[in-house]
Amino acid sequence: MQKIVTFLWFDGQAEEAVKFYTSVFKDSKIITIARYPDSVPGFGGKVLTAVFELNGQRFMALDGGPQYKFNEAISLFINCDGQQEIDYFWNKLIADGGRESQCGWLKDKFGLSWQVVPANMGELMQPGDAAKGGRAVQALMKMSKINIKELAEA
Repeated sequence: MQKIVTFLWFDGQAEEAVKFYTSVFKDSKIITIARYPDSVPGFGGKVLTAVFELNGQRFMALDGGPQYKFNEAISLFINCDGQQEIDYFWNKLIADGGRESQCGWLKDKFGLSWQVVPANMGELMQPGDAAKGGRAVQALMKMSKINIKELAEA
């Protein structure tokens, strides 16, 4: 059993979010869904908690109401194997109301922040040549979605 599980608080969208995330990541599944009893005003029948896995990583979602919102202080980081995978996750996660940010960051339609980056990001940003590394940082600062070729050529 995974000892540390990321817990995500949603405002009435937990079930939609869980279904969306498990459709985006290929090796994923919904493990359990527990619902509020009908006797809970405003929440009856909605997801109380849902446990799901994305690529073997376990998460729990809660429909807790409007008290808390996601912000950029926490994000989920996706190590991508090449530009095609970056493009895939980027396009899926910004679809239907998501928003691009800077340097490989985005917010999905639920407001959750993601970083979609190449698995070799460290090598691209710190190539052993300080001048080249500086150019790579400057190139990255101009990007929303990361372009591996442009970083490598910087």
